[in-house]
Amino acid sequence: MRKTILLTALLVAMTTYAQYKSQVWCPDNGNGTYTNPVINADYSDPDVCVGASGEDYYLTASSFQCIPGLPILHSKDLVNWEIVGHALKSLYTGHPELERHFSKTRHGAGVWAPSIRYHNGEYYIYWGDPDFGVFMVKTKDPAGEWENPVCVIEGQGMIDTTPLWDDDGRCYLVNGWANSRSKFASVLTVRELNKEGTKPIGQPVIVFDGNGTENRTCEGPKFYKRDGWYWILCPAGGVPTGFQLAMRSKSPYGPYEHKVVLAQGKTDINGPHQGGWIHTKYGEDWFIHFQDKEVYGRVVHLNPVDWSTGWPMMGKNGEPVTTYKKPKANGQEPIVNPVESDEFNSPVLGKQWQWHANYHQFFGMPTAFGTMRVYTWKMEDGNQNLWEVPNMLLQKTPADAFTVTTKIRFTSKADGQFGGLIMMGHNYQALVVRREGREFKLLIIFCKDADRGKPQQEELIATLKPTAEDKIDYKPGIHEDIYLRLKVKDSKVKFAWSQDGKKFKDCGGDYQMKEGKWIGAKFGFVAAETNPKADRGWLDADWIRITAYKD
Repeated sequence: MRKTILLTALLVAMTTYAQYKSQVWCPDNGNGTYTNPVINADYSDPDVCVGASGEDYYLTASSFQCIPGLPILHSKDLVNWEIVGHALKSLYTGHPELERHFSKTRHGAGVWAPSIRYHNGEYYIYWGDPDFGVFMVKTKDPAGEWENPVCVIEGQGMIDTTPLWDDDGRCYLVNGWANSRSKFASVLTVRELNKEGTKPIGQPVIVFDGNGTENRTCEGPKFYKRDGWYWILCPAGGVPTGFQLAMRSKSPYGPYEHKVVLAQGKTDINGPHQGGWIHTKYGEDWFIHFQDKEVYGRVVHLNPVDWSTGWPMMGKNGEPVTTYKKPKANGQEPIVNPVESDEFNSPVLGKQWQWHANYHQFFGMPTAFGTMRVYTWKMEDGNQNLWEVPNMLLQKTPADAFTVTTKIRFTSKADGQFGGLIMMGHNYQALVVRREGREFKLLIIFCKDADRGKPQQEELIATLKPTAEDKIDYKPGIHEDIYLRLKVKDSKVKFAWSQDGKKFKDCGGDYQMKEGKWIGAKFGFVAAETNPKADRGWLDADWIRITAYKD
């Protein structure tokens, strides 16, 4: 398991992220065209801005309770994207009570539908936390450190927030409302903030009401100004089935006239909506938005925008494109995709990974030995499944079909400790090793409707002798070195395993995936136990590799 890490190898590993090319989905066709989705992963509610140079684009997306939060992706051409960092280290640094609140898994809470803007030399991200209020973070370097979040407006129900700094320096904020907290929805409100964008100085005004019309579930508004018009772009009609609206007015407070500018039409791209408009330095206009693909989450599409009618008509005649010519750029853009595989040769956590709650050192940490360690989480008595385990180390699914293979060593100090590879959602499936006496049981554990407290089930695959045992230790552990594999196709998971990394044995059946709370299913590592007094066991992941699907 242990690998000798030379400094040169470390530097190579830390710099090769920028050149990562996926083996399972690449939108750049290499001939001047691209194929949607440009990011085939769950970057829900995406928003994008043009950077200071005019040649850099930055994207962020909803991260809900997952940490680090507010992913930051960078592109030179709106097609090739890489993960360059996160704006949130925790929910919420500098707010101790909220940090403690999010130390537990709060499925579907946290960061909803952020907006990213560049203003006066700084980058801003605003979002609504439906339970606690409107928050903002800012920085001068979007790939670097972001300041601690500021609570701009305290309260419940406010979501999907976007600021607009007007030509005279005044700042306005538009937002939607979460019916689950406010008990009303399908309205958009605008209020004035101070020029710094840190607190309200005006009261909210309802500027659009979709109740009782085809424009129900209007939410996710983005605020712009163009040629003297105030524009609000927002989705309506429901997440999987809706469409994109554009609204315009001569006043930020309306009234707004509106028009449908993007809808599914005769295409197979459902619910094309909620995203951000980009005007490039080359005079082109584009719209980044999501498509809801259920278990795979909300993936990111790119569509051209035509303003010739006075309205931002998107795609081709108002319907989304599948393949289209790439945006104009400076001609030096590499083909690059969000990183997926990980050799764990860096002493920092890879940018593709997130925990299920605010990070604690007991979750796990990188090692100096070329591995990532995840400690067994002490599950509370009475827990019948893994739904509340916060230290799962997970990433987004990168395509509709793919294979994940990992090499791990699981170390156990006590009976009942287990760890392995998991696909997590409302349903979950995992291939794990669990200690029983002086042996390990290789098991598939699975659960349907885990969020409803349903108990998990298990299938015994094999009984394994330890591959190593501690001889000099006052609390000796036993170890299992094993290769685990999961394959995904048609929203189903299959498992396989190997003891030598060459000959894999299929095991179990086909298991139906299911999305999580507002997020797609995610895969990665799990390690847990129910013994509150035993020393923790741990899973050391040597590497994980995402490759094309093969039967």
